[in-house]
Amino acid sequence: MENKDKIKIAFTISCLAVVSILLANKFRKQRKRKQNIGSCYLKSEAKPQHNFKRVLANNSYSAFKHLKLDDDSSSDLHPFESEIKALLENPELEFEFCDGTMSMDMSDTYVWIDDESKLKELAQVLSKERVFAVDTEQHSLRSFLGFTALIQISTREEDYLVDTIAVHDYMGILFPVFANPNICKVFHGADNDVIWLQRDFHIYVVNLFDTAKACDVLSKPQRSLAYLLETYCGVTTNKFYQREDWRQRPLPIDMVEYARMDAHYLLYIVQCLVSELKLLKNGVFSFSFLLSFINDFISKVNSSSENSASSLDDKFYYVFEANRRSNALCLQLFTKEVLEASPGQSAASSIISRHLNDHETSRNNPQFQDLVRRLCTWRDLMARIHDESLKYVLSDNAIIALASKPPSTPQEICSTISQADIDTTDSQNSQNSNSTPRFPSSVVLSHLDDFIYLLQDDINVTNQDDVFQLVLKKHLGPHGSCNLSLYNYGLLSKTNTKGYKKLVNKNGYKFSKKVARKASRELFVQKFSCKSPVYHNCRIYANDGRLLCYCDRRKLEWYLQRDLAKLVDESPPAIKLLFEPKGRPEDEGNDFYIQSKKNICVGCGEGNHYLRYRIIPSCYRIHFPEHLKSHRSHDIVLVCVDCHEKAHSAAERYKKKVASEFGIPLFVHKVVDGNEEQEQNGNGNGSTSVMKLADGGVSPLELRTAAMALLRHGPRMPAQRCQELTEVGRVVKKYYGGREITPEDLQNALLVGMSPHEKRRLQKKKGFSLTTPSTTTPLLPNDHKPMDQSANPNPTGSVHPGPDGSVFATCSSKLSLLGHGPHGKQVVDFLIKEGGEDGVREFCQRWRQVFVEAIHPRFLPGGWDVTHSGRREFGDYSVYNPANKIL
Repeated sequence: MENKDKIKIAFTISCLAVVSILLANKFRKQRKRKQNIGSCYLKSEAKPQHNFKRVLANNSYSAFKHLKLDDDSSSDLHPFESEIKALLENPELEFEFCDGTMSMDMSDTYVWIDDESKLKELAQVLSKERVFAVDTEQHSLRSFLGFTALIQISTREEDYLVDTIAVHDYMGILFPVFANPNICKVFHGADNDVIWLQRDFHIYVVNLFDTAKACDVLSKPQRSLAYLLETYCGVTTNKFYQREDWRQRPLPIDMVEYARMDAHYLLYIVQCLVSELKLLKNGVFSFSFLLSFINDFISKVNSSSENSASSLDDKFYYVFEANRRSNALCLQLFTKEVLEASPGQSAASSIISRHLNDHETSRNNPQFQDLVRRLCTWRDLMARIHDESLKYVLSDNAIIALASKPPSTPQEICSTISQADIDTTDSQNSQNSNSTPRFPSSVVLSHLDDFIYLLQDDINVTNQDDVFQLVLKKHLGPHGSCNLSLYNYGLLSKTNTKGYKKLVNKNGYKFSKKVARKASRELFVQKFSCKSPVYHNCRIYANDGRLLCYCDRRKLEWYLQRDLAKLVDESPPAIKLLFEPKGRPEDEGNDFYIQSKKNICVGCGEGNHYLRYRIIPSCYRIHFPEHLKSHRSHDIVLVCVDCHEKAHSAAERYKKKVASEFGIPLFVHKVVDGNEEQEQNGNGNGSTSVMKLADGGVSPLELRTAAMALLRHGPRMPAQRCQELTEVGRVVKKYYGGREITPEDLQNALLVGMSPHEKRRLQKKKGFSLTTPSTTTPLLPNDHKPMDQSANPNPTGSVHPGPDGSVFATCSSKLSLLGHGPHGKQVVDFLIKEGGEDGVREFCQRWRQVFVEAIHPRFLPGGWDVTHSGRREFGDYSVYNPANKIL
């Protein structure tokens, strides 16, 4: 009996042990899976380019979109081609680049440009110059396409260093200066600088003089900037700094000096070179240049009969030739490598070819070639996902080493890669530790499990496209391990290659709406969420020591700069006013203003990201009386993306309810000619366009979409869809009151909600006038020139009844795409007329209640109340005080 009990106990213990082991393995696998999902190094390593909100060249396989100045231009053409060709034919040759008194010693002062205001000041300075020198510093190791990290600009009086990392999103401010053909930009070796400026900022250089091209014309023994600096300025420079990491901030002093030197002496150097070119014009010229000119001239004579002896004489004007060669660089256009076969295929072919030339025994080894292609596909995609260079992710030698003798463990993989990179000639000869990546790279170390799969002999893939799909799904799929960013989002959706579209949409690897929604959400958060705390919780005290309110630092600085207050505390900042304030918040029942606020979503408490949300829609608030509109902090709260979506949807629904309640539609129903309205009413000004408002109206955005579809694809559109867009009660016909639609009606429908600039572009493209009213075709909003106040006494829109009981409204120049221009003003006017300011306050309370019911906020600031009155008077120094308004 005892033996049986012992056997039972032993069996029970064994079962428990087995179950424990199985559960432990299960939990271990789950933990490992979670670690793998969140193991990407970018989650802990910040990269400066990920803070950019405006990225023109992403890492997708789609082509780069160049700037289009008008709708007729093609993305394949240079936007300033005509201006550049004009400079090629008739350049301005009599030009002084420096005044001759330039010192060869650089001063210790320079201007560092790191915010928008300083960049605007620089643009104003450069717009007044006739010439300035430019140089750029790039960073390419830790970026797939590379990016401009610094721009050096020198005038005759000052050196400027533009921190393009800090002002990346504002660099368009310099666009007009660089595109101005009346201002000469001096570069040295501008071949790359020209396309880098296009790639990063849509800046196009017009009127360029390249000192390297001048060296070619002069047949200089060398054309490097270091040679020119030493020859003409007696200055030596170390190109070692060119390979340094220009992303680091602050820049070391020696790197700053190197950067300044590249641009500071260019104006003096170009003046010396131009003087030598003028001497050549007088008869001192080289035989090699003459020979090259004759060959060039003969080739052009064969293709054009317009060349004459006079043009031959012009060719000997060597300044002209240097200028012509320089401006020819401006016609270059940046292009991206477009996917033709599978990703990494061209790199794989190059690696295999080089390796087989050195190792004949590997020529008939299909396994080696297959592994190289897999690794190149993986490297190409991972470099794009993480925005790293191919060199940083995995070197060619490491790929050959892995494919030649595939390792089987993570330790062996790391060892193989390290040894291959150490043995490379580039690594041995490198003088700069930043020029080569540490090995293995962060990408490899974060995703070692990929190699274990890719290096298997029996991997279940039929071609390299399958590898691409598997890697893309794992790293950017619904549960991807890597961050979505502006650089890699295009890999999911943007391409101009049909094969790639089929690749992404292939059964089994679809990127569903869930993936797109996740990607869009993350990009929305990255672009529009607040990048710094909104509430600084700085304090303002009255002169008797009583707390008046909490505010941000900018408001404190406003008082301090005007000597209206003194600083009484530094952390957190607090000031005491030196004058008697108008009132006290607690005396006015406004406890909200004397409560500190947290930088979190008021709905769910999310603190990682948040956006400002206006509880009272702007279409109404902009028409409030000034003393109600200016005190708005109570009705601006912080919400996360999810709560913002809920609140916005509820607000749009309530707008429709307001429109129904007040009988003021959100959207325009019909627009008729002013002369027609004059005939109907027997009075009025025939020059004023009017809008007929009835029913719920038609959204201008919806109207324009339908009109564009009919214009572009009407003849090819399925009959059912075409009828759906034009039948009575549908989009286009509803706008025009149900009558038959003409092509002119569709053209006019495109103008609804357009800005004046968009209208001018459309007018230029289509060639029809937007200012002449028609008696047969309805005139649309904003289709007239801005009218004098006497012609339109209420430019924001007014309402008056028609003879048939319908409602008409004068056109508003501010009619937005959402169509709320006249609606908001009419609602506010009605509220003030019927209930005065109390009616407006009650209207605000209704909107606060809508907000509360939409997201059920649990983290509202203390003192926030639906019934908040907003009764506050303006202080003596308030910018909203009517007495302080500048007439």
